[in-house]
Amino acid sequence: MSSTTRAPQPPLTSRTPRSPMAPPRSFLWSRGIFLTLLTVFVLVPVYVMISSSLKPLADVTGKFRWLPSGLTFRPYIDIWSTVPLARYFVNSLIVAGAATICSVIIAVFSAYAVSRYNFRGKRVFTVTVLSTQMFPGILFLLPLFLLYVNIGNATGIALFGSRGGLILTYLTFSLPFSIWMLIGYFDSVPRDLDEAALVDGCGPLGALFRIVVPAAIPGIVAVAVYAFMTAWGEVLFASVMTNDTTRTLAVGLQGYSTLNDVYWNQIMAASLVVSVPVVAGFLLLQRYLVTGLTAGAVK
Repeated sequence: MSSTTRAPQPPLTSRTPRSPMAPPRSFLWSRGIFLTLLTVFVLVPVYVMISSSLKPLADVTGKFRWLPSGLTFRPYIDIWSTVPLARYFVNSLIVAGAATICSVIIAVFSAYAVSRYNFRGKRVFTVTVLSTQMFPGILFLLPLFLLYVNIGNATGIALFGSRGGLILTYLTFSLPFSIWMLIGYFDSVPRDLDEAALVDGCGPLGALFRIVVPAAIPGIVAVAVYAFMTAWGEVLFASVMTNDTTRTLAVGLQGYSTLNDVYWNQIMAASLVVSVPVVAGFLLLQRYLVTGLTAGAVK
């Protein structure tokens, strides 16, 4: 009976051999260092804002201190009495909310018509909508101001200094981009879904609201977020087109700076309060900001 001998095997080691496709360790270390520095660069201003909002005014008027001498929540209480922040907050909510709702509704109908139907001037309309994004906003400031004043003098409709005029102004900026974005998103929704809805007895509006809109929720949410953020943080037109009654938050924050002093701790506290609706809305809607909901809808 013959016996077979095995070749000696190398000793087992705990180290797993690296894959030839794995990136080198120098790249991994460099990426880690870069991401760490980027995180610090982003979080330092947030720390400065939060820490300054909890400091007494004496700690933020002189040399900056990384560690406050004492913590106080008094700035969060004083921000409501130093300036009428609650009124500015309501104005911003009304203006941004109305501009968002109007922008989404008009953009949905306009984008659906362009995406699904052929009509005379379709290409001219789409190019015109896109070309409006090439001009800076300040270019329209004086024409809109004169237009609102003349309309008010001729018809008695107060557009200048009113919330309605500011909502109409924000629509002129958010609506073109919203229409253009939804046109591309509606084009990605298979037309077979529309045809199936029409065969089942739905009309064009039924196909829109029952089939296309649910399938295009991510695009509609993205448009709504864009329109809201455009109106919420806009300063240039809000500083010209509003008065003391209709002033928004973005302009109202200037009230914490007077000729004699600047309430830096209250400015930081008010800035955090202003950021809450935007951050909360993003956290609630981030799961909709994805694509591919229509994948597999048509076999």
